Amino acid sequence: MAADDSSEFQIGTYVEVTSPVHSMRGSLFPAKIVAASADRAKFTVEYDRFKTKLYRNVTGKRSLRDEFHVALLRPPQPREEGYAFKRNDAVDAFMAGGWWEGVITEELGGARFEVFFRFVKQRVEFEADELRLHREWVRGAWVPPLREEEGDVSNTKDEKAQMKEEIGEGTEVEVSNDEDGFQGSWFAASVVQVVGKDRFLIQYKSLKTDDGKEFLTEEIDAQHIRPCPPETVMVDCYSMNEEVEAYWNDGWWEGKICKVLLGGRYKVYFEGTNDKMVFDHSDLRPRQVWIDRTWVMASQALMQ
Repeated sequence: MAADDSSEFQIGTYVEVTSPVHSMRGSLFPAKIVAASADRAKFTVEYDRFKTKLYRNVTGKRSLRDEFHVALLRPPQPREEGYAFKRNDAVDAFMAGGWWEGVITEELGGARFEVFFRFVKQRVEFEADELRLHREWVRGAWVPPLREEEGDVSNTKDEKAQMKEEIGEGTEVEVSNDEDGFQGSWFAASVVQVVGKDRFLIQYKSLKTDDGKEFLTEEIDAQHIRPCPPETVMVDCYSMNEEVEAYWNDGWWEGKICKVLLGGRYKVYFEGTNDKMVFDHSDLRPRQVWIDRTWVMASQALMQ
């Protein structure tokens, strides 16, 4: 959210707050605005007393109130009724007083689903009424648009077929890896074959077999593959805490700017490996997220 969107937030307004705590990445907590700074760049929010135990445990703060920059606030996401959740849907799951970003990995029957939270590598079961489709709030609009805004109140039956059309044999893609030491990494590959339901045989472009003679091939599922991000995003300089991807060790690694150095260089913190490294500007790109066949800037809300 850009700072000039702060006019929509008034004292008494209900909002969702993005947690700035690394260990709570991908979470949103319901709150109410109770005060604003003179320039309306920061707002004090108050959490529901019964929904903030985890937040207090992680941050160490006893107060139910906290002050945040307007970029970390967004309106509550409207409920979208009548949607039938399915495997590979990007969703927010409500637990521990907040909404947490994940992906449905299994349909368990009886309106229950298994959700995988990639950043903590855990799977948890939820009922349908504890889930919502994942949306980003970008410059005053929901991305992707709410289904009601699209005029589509029914479940799309052809989404898996569309996935196969978009990512088919020969498609250039990027593949993620959740193994220890590789969390938050993306490696370039091409699709060799669509194996079956939501599974693909891919060949890496930089990773080779142990003998170094051939490029590595691997069968992966849909939640670990995405198209190559568009290269149209140009950034003159990066700011503190901005979400980026850094090219290192033959792949792109998700990180956050933790220090701006002289000469177009930056120190980047990688939560997945708990490392800090220095990179030239040319070795970084803005982090983009692939959600419901739409690219969304991960740091869009922090850009003016």
